Amino acid sequence: MSIKIENLTHIYMQNGPFEKVALDNVNIDIEDGDFLALIGHTGSGKSTLIQHMNGLLEATSGKIIIDGIDITKKGVKLTDIRKKVGLVFQYSEYQLFEESIEKDIAFGPRNLGLSEEEINIRVRNSMEKVGLDYETYKDKSPFDLSGGQKRRVAIAGVIAMEPKILILDEPTAGLDPKGRDDILGQIQKLHKDYGMTIILVSHSMEDVAKIAKNVIVMDHGKVALKGKPEEVFSEVETLEKIGLGVPQVTYLMRALKEKGFNVSQNAYTIEKAREELLKILLKDKQ
Repeated sequence: MSIKIENLTHIYMQNGPFEKVALDNVNIDIEDGDFLALIGHTGSGKSTLIQHMNGLLEATSGKIIIDGIDITKKGVKLTDIRKKVGLVFQYSEYQLFEESIEKDIAFGPRNLGLSEEEINIRVRNSMEKVGLDYETYKDKSPFDLSGGQKRRVAIAGVIAMEPKILILDEPTAGLDPKGRDDILGQIQKLHKDYGMTIILVSHSMEDVAKIAKNVIVMDHGKVALKGKPEEVFSEVETLEKIGLGVPQVTYLMRALKEKGFNVSQNAYTIEKAREELLKILLKDKQ
């Protein structure tokens, strides 16, 4: 399912003493099946933007067209849009409230008025999609889980609504390295196995470099850069002016290039850097 955003502007407290332009004439096209990373500093407009994508915020001006429907028009049933566009908030584990994992994940589907049989199928399927065994975890309290497992439950609760688009706001925030890798792995699997359109909000250049197909950089409510990861991360000076930088491994490769090593300075993942360094080692042995 595609998203087209045209000239989107959002102004908080418009015409008041604390007026703030959070989004300034934003234009974005997100194709069906894309894996888009949205990056930028706090206050850059990322969270405001994603809340527009399922109608949680009303645009000051502009259009948001989801699957051919302009959701900014009067009379559009936003509840139908929210069934298609699932949003997992930052620190989503704080939204868990039921006494068992099964009940928590079933909450959304039950509100759709589905049969108990269909609800059970959706709960099982969504738990499987995030790597939680149904029989092992269904009766456990969400509050007895690790931080990473709680995030999986929260994501499963959104997936159980069977959205066509999944938006995740900083899903790895506050997790240890293993928890972060586990969550990113499950998100990658969702995209690969089910072809979901995924929009990932992140501060981590390394996370974005690993998994995104396309990247949009936000700065002061505007789109500063957009393109493939290799295109965006080649704009080192622009990113540094914004205060973001590039993945650490990219700095390493650029330093090696300056020292005279024949490597690509645009390697932005450990895997790509390894390939470049292996080429040098193999060449030296020949």
